[in-house]
Amino acid sequence: MLMRGLFVLLVVMSYLPGICNAQEVKIEGIVYDRDTKQRVARVYVYNLRKHRGVYNNLKGEFFDTARYGDTLVAATEGYRVDTVTVKNPDAVLFFVKRTSIYLREVQILGKKIDPQSVYEQNKKDYSQAARKGDFSNILTAGGSNGLGGAGLGIDALWSLLSKEGKHARYLQEILERDYQDMIIDFRFNRDIVKRATNLPDNELDDFMQQYRPSYYFVLQTNDYALISYIRYSYQQYKNDPAALRIPPLPKTK
Repeated sequence: MLMRGLFVLLVVMSYLPGICNAQEVKIEGIVYDRDTKQRVARVYVYNLRKHRGVYNNLKGEFFDTARYGDTLVAATEGYRVDTVTVKNPDAVLFFVKRTSIYLREVQILGKKIDPQSVYEQNKKDYSQAARKGDFSNILTAGGSNGLGGAGLGIDALWSLLSKEGKHARYLQEILERDYQDMIIDFRFNRDIVKRATNLPDNELDDFMQQYRPSYYFVLQTNDYALISYIRYSYQQYKNDPAALRIPPLPKTK
C-alpha cells in the first residue's frame, strides 16, 4: 500500500507543472517608451489567446490574468505595436516605439522599406485576431440552403456581435493606423524636410511633429505638392514656432 501511494504521489507531481501552466495567474506590467524610457498611458494590452484586452492606467501600469506562454500585444495610437510572451507574471514589460520619431530612409539591396509589406506581415502575425474581427461576409450570396438569395454568414455575424470580435476589431483598427503612420513616415521623412527647410536637428523634429500631414493628403499628393506643402508650413513655423505645438502631458507621481 505504501509503494502504491508513493507511485500515485509521483504521478500527480509529474502533472503539476502542466496543470500550473494551464491555470491563469494574475499579471502586472508596465508600458515604457523605448526611446525616452518614460511610461506610456492609455495603451491597449490584448491577449491573443483570450481575444480580449485591458487598458493600462495613467501610470503606465496594467493588471490582468493570463497563462504562462500567452502572447500579449500592446497597441496605442502614435506607437508601433509591440508583443511579449508571459514568462514572469510579476514583471511584464513593454517597450513601444513612437511612430513620430522620424528615421532616415534606409535602403537595403537597392530597395526602400515597404510599409505595405510590414502591414501584411502584421496581419499575418495576428491572423487569428483579424479573422475574429472580420464581419465583411455577413451577407452570403446563395443563402445557407443553396436555393439562391442572400443569407447570413454565421461566423461573420458572431464576429460582429461578440465581445471577442469587438476586441479583435479594435486591434485591427490600431494595425491600420500603424500602417497609415508608416506611409506618412515613408514620404514625410527627415531627409526631404531638411532639404526643403535646412532646419537644425532639434528644430526639425519640432517642425515635423507640428506640421505632420494626414495619411490621405500624403496618399493623394505628388512629390512637387508635398515639397510645396513643406515650404509653406515652414513659413508658418518661422512666424510662430509654437503655433501647433502640443503641450506636454502632466507628470504623474
